[in-house]
Amino acid sequence: MLVLTRKKGQSIKIGDNITISVMDVDDDKVSIGISAPKDVEIVRTELLDVKNENITAANNPKNGFDNLKRFLDNQL
Repeated sequence: MLVLTRKKGQSIKIGDNITISVMDVDDDKVSIGISAPKDVEIVRTELLDVKNENITAANNPKNGFDNLKRFLDNQL
C-alpha cells in the first residue's frame, strides 16, 4: 500500500485517466473527488460488504435470516 499526504486542493493521478482530488478536510473527515472513465467501477467498501452478505444469503436461503440478523446487529 502506498500512503501519501495531500492537502485540500491537491490531487493524485493513477495511470493516465484517474485523478483523486482532496476537496475538503473537516476535523476527522476528508471529502474526495474521483475523476475516472465511466467503465471504471467506483464503490465504497462498506457497500461491498452489504453486496457480499446479500450474495451469501441468496445462495443459502436457509441461513439467510440468521445472516441478515447478524449483519443488522453489527450495524446498530
